[in-house]
Amino acid sequence: MKKHLFFLLIVVSTLPVVAQIPKTVTATAISLRGEPLYPEGFTHFAYVNPNAPKGGSIVLDASPDTTYDNFNRYALRGSVSAGSEYFYDTLMCGSGDEFFTYYPLIAERVEYATDYSFIIFSINRAARDQDGFPLTAEDVKFSFDTFMTQGVPQFRIYYEGISATVLDTYRVRFDLGSSGDKEKMLELCLLTIIPKRFWQNRNFSEPLMTPPVGTGPYRVSDYKMGQSVTVERVKNYWAADLPVNKGRLNFDTIHYDYYRDSTVSFEAFKSGAYDFREEMNAMNWATQYTGKLFTSGQIIKREIPHDIPRPMQCFVFNTERPVFQDRRVRQALNYFMDFEWMNKNLFYGQYTRTRSFFQNTSYEAKGLPTIGEIAVLNPIRDKIPPEVFTTEYQPPVTDGSGTITAQARRALALLSAAGWDLKGGKMIQRSTGTPMQFEILIYDSSDERIVIPLQRNLERYGISINIRLIDASQYLNRLRSRDYDFITYTFSAMAYPDSSLVFPWHSAYLESTYNAAGVQDPAIDYLIEGILTLQEEKDAEALLTWGHALDRVLTWNFYVIPQWYLSKFRIAYKDKFGIPNRRPRYEIGVDTWWIK
Repeated sequence: MKKHLFFLLIVVSTLPVVAQIPKTVTATAISLRGEPLYPEGFTHFAYVNPNAPKGGSIVLDASPDTTYDNFNRYALRGSVSAGSEYFYDTLMCGSGDEFFTYYPLIAERVEYATDYSFIIFSINRAARDQDGFPLTAEDVKFSFDTFMTQGVPQFRIYYEGISATVLDTYRVRFDLGSSGDKEKMLELCLLTIIPKRFWQNRNFSEPLMTPPVGTGPYRVSDYKMGQSVTVERVKNYWAADLPVNKGRLNFDTIHYDYYRDSTVSFEAFKSGAYDFREEMNAMNWATQYTGKLFTSGQIIKREIPHDIPRPMQCFVFNTERPVFQDRRVRQALNYFMDFEWMNKNLFYGQYTRTRSFFQNTSYEAKGLPTIGEIAVLNPIRDKIPPEVFTTEYQPPVTDGSGTITAQARRALALLSAAGWDLKGGKMIQRSTGTPMQFEILIYDSSDERIVIPLQRNLERYGISINIRLIDASQYLNRLRSRDYDFITYTFSAMAYPDSSLVFPWHSAYLESTYNAAGVQDPAIDYLIEGILTLQEEKDAEALLTWGHALDRVLTWNFYVIPQWYLSKFRIAYKDKFGIPNRRPRYEIGVDTWWIK
């Protein structure tokens, strides 16, 4: 018996090793978590009127931009025209009721490995570019390869090692490597498809001075460079009746006007010059939405509550500037923003102070770290602020009177510990004798009113801040090259931690435009890499722990001065629109409206 067993082991050990072939799934919809909300064969999203009439025009303000100089939204320089988001379609399309769930658009179905090592997109044979030429797998591969070679650097860094292969005329395969990555695989569903026949002899990284041929529902019909642009629905748009588009994209034309000044823009709206406005200025909302068009009901003013995750709107420090490299300096400057006074006197009490990079989600860190969080943080204990373990983060609070004596006292103590002294009315660096002074860049004159209270408080204690107003193109160029000291900025809202965290925070993406604070921190790299691993493992409980840990480390490093948020849409619009009975959960949903 033993002899036979020994022989059998020898035979088995000498058999050739056969690579395990991963199982595959074929589907018409795909979701990062759980099952798609809409089943296979659905006819339209629940938040649209599938019988909405097509026609008419909507006129909009191109704000926050003040001008444009090209039509290539992916150029590495210049300012692109409004409406360019409609020029191109993606392989698949998300819904306004879900995060990270995608349904057929250019691709009518997917086939992917259960280990997420590859995904195959099958192209709808009816798919056409805006001139009516078929879209094929070759266009998909060309699009990916072009973004990799001529697109923004973060694209090729993020998708490094991923390759596209044309299998046949209507199928293209993306290989993600043996390790697999479900999130990156799903991100490919949102790959923008550009027509090869138009772009193959053009430089995709350069501005485009004439309107392109795209793959999406609208194209440019008229424009005055830098002043206005009109996009019109593509005649015989092949995807108009797909379930993801049914009841959407109802306007024949969308016209955008550019206003050099936000005040001029608002007055133009009040006079009826354009049709829809989402208000971001609390004072305007509280006091200025008046006049005959409002009284007569020709313009409707509405507040719509929502529970959407909120972005981190903030002032952000460029930590590559020597003055901001000491965490104690950044912490001290936080004490000079008197949110309570601003909310009462400037914002009519409408806002809540932001305190998290995951505001309005379960990933917002509250209280003290749990045992699980401490276990996550212990390996980097010597690299992170000690307060992470001992104190719940909260922004400084004042009494709203405009007097910040107590807060200033704490700030001065921190600045002294960091080597700064208040002498002769100036904050002076002890080692060099250099005064503390820096510049804040803005491109919208209305931002001055939110900077001036901070400026005033800083100057009372010898810190000079210069407000520099520049045009949008200059601002964008300086943002891209991180040529600034201090700016107003918004970190995108996140429903839960995902791979997009690498762009603003990971050291490997330092050159990303989104890394506004210029952060290079091994502790933050460790936390983000752990989160990426959990995304692959689909461990929701552990992801919650790591998300809390990251939130604590980011907030206690004081890379920003948090501002405020509002869990309402403030909108006003002409009484000319038909509106569905319900809106998408995570959007206003103007693209589902129609002309009555």
